[in-house]
Amino acid sequence: MTTMQMNAEILRNMSIIAEDEHLLKRAAKYLRKLAAEKQDPTLYTKEEFFARVDKAKEGPSMEFTSVEELDKYIREL
Repeated sequence: MTTMQMNAEILRNMSIIAEDEHLLKRAAKYLRKLAAEKQDPTLYTKEEFFARVDKAKEGPSMEFTSVEELDKYIREL
């Protein structure tokens, strides 16, 4: 089944339940649940991002004096 066919099927089914508020609420609740499962784990709020940056600053760090030194380190990994 193609994406367009699936979209058409979903829209047909939505039109069937569109007049029943109870069914619409159930559908919305389930769609939120599905969307939460799909949510990209790399997306952060601004606060979460800066909290992660602050936490990373507390850990060990490295400094490189040249690009060649950095390149050598990366190639040795």
